Amino acid sequence: MPEKNRWVRLDNASNIFLAARNDTDTKVFRLSARVAGPVKPAVLQKALDKTFEQYVLYHSVLRRGIFWYYLEQSELKPKVQLETAPPCAQIYHYDRRELLFRVLYHADRIHLEVFHALSDGTGAMGFFQDLLTEYLSLRYPEVYGNVDSLDSERLQKQMEDSFAHYFRKTRQLNFAEAAQSSLQTVTKVGKKAAHWFKSTYSPVPVGRKKNVYRVRGEKTPDNRMHAIELEMPVKEVLALSRKEKVSLTIYLTALFVEATQQTAPPSATPRTITVSVPVNLRQFFPSRTSRNFFSTTHLAYTYGEKKDTLSHVCQTFQDQLQRQISPDSLETRLNRLISYELNPLARIVIRPLKDVLLKVINYFNNRNTSLAMSNLGRVELPQPVDGYVEQVYFQTAAVRPQFCMIGHGEHLTVTFTSPFVETAIQQRFVRMLTERGVSVTVAANKVTEEELEGKR
Repeated sequence: MPEKNRWVRLDNASNIFLAARNDTDTKVFRLSARVAGPVKPAVLQKALDKTFEQYVLYHSVLRRGIFWYYLEQSELKPKVQLETAPPCAQIYHYDRRELLFRVLYHADRIHLEVFHALSDGTGAMGFFQDLLTEYLSLRYPEVYGNVDSLDSERLQKQMEDSFAHYFRKTRQLNFAEAAQSSLQTVTKVGKKAAHWFKSTYSPVPVGRKKNVYRVRGEKTPDNRMHAIELEMPVKEVLALSRKEKVSLTIYLTALFVEATQQTAPPSATPRTITVSVPVNLRQFFPSRTSRNFFSTTHLAYTYGEKKDTLSHVCQTFQDQLQRQISPDSLETRLNRLISYELNPLARIVIRPLKDVLLKVINYFNNRNTSLAMSNLGRVELPQPVDGYVEQVYFQTAAVRPQFCMIGHGEHLTVTFTSPFVETAIQQRFVRMLTERGVSVTVAANKVTEEELEGKR
C-alpha cells in the first residue's frame, strides 16, 4: 500500500466492540463450512496465502492512539491452525501485535474467525468465499480453471469507510452546538452522559419504563460459548413464515421470543422481551466494503397486555422492523451517530475516557436487551466449487442467548450461542419447529466439567 494509506481510523461501529468486549463476550464471530473430504492443511495454507495477498484489510493490526483506535498495516502472515480452543475465543489482546482473524480446520470443516472491529459478517463472507473457492480449486484439480475470477470491485472497495462515505454529508456542528454536546459528554459521565450517548448509538427510546426480561443462568465453567447447531430444510421453514406473511428472519425471531417466554419464570406483571437485530446497510446503499457497515434495530414485545399468540408477535415485529429500516429512520439515526464523530470537542476527548463512556452505553444496552439474532442470508459460491461445500454455519460470541442463521443450497442452519449451561430456550425452540412439521438435526458442543471430562 502507499505509505499514506498504511493506517486508517476505525469506523464508528468498531469502537463499541473494543469498549464492550470481555472474557465472555469476545466480539469474535465464526464462519464455517463443511466441505467434501477431510481438510488438507497444506492446501488450505496455500489457499490462505493467495487469498490473504488480495485482502489488504486483513493485513491490519489494531493500535491504540491517544484519541482513537486505528488499523495499521503489518507484515505478519497468517498460519492455518488445527482447532483446539473453544469457538470464538479471544483474538485481540491489547498488549500483543496480532492479526485480527484466524483460519482453523478440524476434520472436514474450515473456520474463519474474525474480531468484529475489523469486519462484520457480510464483509467477512467475501474473504471466506474466496478462501473456500481457492482451497477447493486446489484440493480438486478438476475444478481448477473453471472458476470465476475474484470480485475485483469488492477488492478495490474493501477498505472503504462506508459510514463516512454515505453519512458524512450531514452538516458539521457549529462550535456552540459542539460545546454544549461535548460538555454533556465529557463532564456528566454518569447517567446523563450515558443518556446522551445511548440516544446516539441505540434506536431504543431512552428512559422507556418497561419490565425488560433478562435471561439468567449458570455460566459455563471456563467462559466458553455454549453452541448448539440446528440444520433444517429451508423450504419447510419458509412455508411457515409465508403462512404468517412475514420474512424468515421475523418468523424465527418471533419463535425465539415465544420459546423464551414459555420457559421463563411466571410474572405477575407484563413482561417485555427485546431482541437486538443487526441490519446490513449494504442492502440500502451500494457499498462493497469489507469493513463494518450495519445498523442495529431493537424489536420488543410485551406479554400480558393483549392476547398473545405467535402470529401477533410476528406481525408486531414486522411492523417495528419496517418502521426502523425506513430511509428516514436510518438516515436520522446514522447521521446522529456520525455527528458524534465529527463533533470537534468530542474528538479531543482522550481514548480511555471514550472507552469508559462506551462501556456505560454497553451496560445500559445490555440491561434493555433480552436476546439477539443475526442473519447472513443465503450463501452461494461459484460453480462448480459450490457442489463441494456441503453446509455453511455462522455463530458469534454472546453475552445473552443468541442465534445466527445462514442458508446454503436447500438447507438452513441456525446456531445458538449462549454463555449459560442451560438449554431450555433452545430445546423449546426446536420442539416448536418439529411440532410444526420441520425436520431438525441438532448438534452441541461440550461445556460442563462432566462433559469435558467425558463423564456425560
